[in-house]
Amino acid sequence: MFTLDLFSDLPRSTGNRQQLGPGAWLLEGFALATARELVAAVEDVHQASPPRHLVTPGGFTMSVAMTNCGRLGWTSDLRGYQYTPVDPLIQRPWPTLPPVFLSLAARAAEAAGYTAFSPDACLINTYTAGTRLSLHQDKDEQDLSAPIVSVSLGLPAVFLFGGARRTDPVQRYEVRHGDVVVWGGEDRLRFHGVSPLKQGEHPLTGARRLNLTFRKVNL
Repeated sequence: MFTLDLFSDLPRSTGNRQQLGPGAWLLEGFALATARELVAAVEDVHQASPPRHLVTPGGFTMSVAMTNCGRLGWTSDLRGYQYTPVDPLIQRPWPTLPPVFLSLAARAAEAAGYTAFSPDACLINTYTAGTRLSLHQDKDEQDLSAPIVSVSLGLPAVFLFGGARRTDPVQRYEVRHGDVVVWGGEDRLRFHGVSPLKQGEHPLTGARRLNLTFRKVNL
């Protein structure tokens, strides 16, 4: 087990951009300046719509706990994957997107070359030691012209970035607290996932990694 101290993310070369593909970028430390606000906003969303372990259409229970905020939220059950305006767990609309979320998503997208990004959904994933996200495509959205913006908070993880087919070679990138990955254009439907999270402790999130995935669902 490792422990991150309060200054562990400061040496991260904030402002560096690593190109992962023609339309994909890793923006190192891009969210650090607003990290505390982001985590606080996540906790507010969790209070309104608690994280839960969704069941896939194949009957498997996801190890990652998920919830949403925004006009629409992504859900999964035995009937399939879908976006809904209402949280099926509590039968109320999903919490609204916090302004700090919207601002960060738009700025990160623009830094990666995608202007006027205005997400209508944010999937919030909570990882603990051993949890993972298998390779998948984000393809349930109508608007595939908009990029995906993925924000890492808390414990570091290994981001898996594959190709157009599940069997294509996979690149592995460490994503740390405050890093943002943006992919769109010809990279929009690349398979991606997260390796099993290693045990650790972070001063802002404890033994968790929080991931915010911003999407534009409707045209």
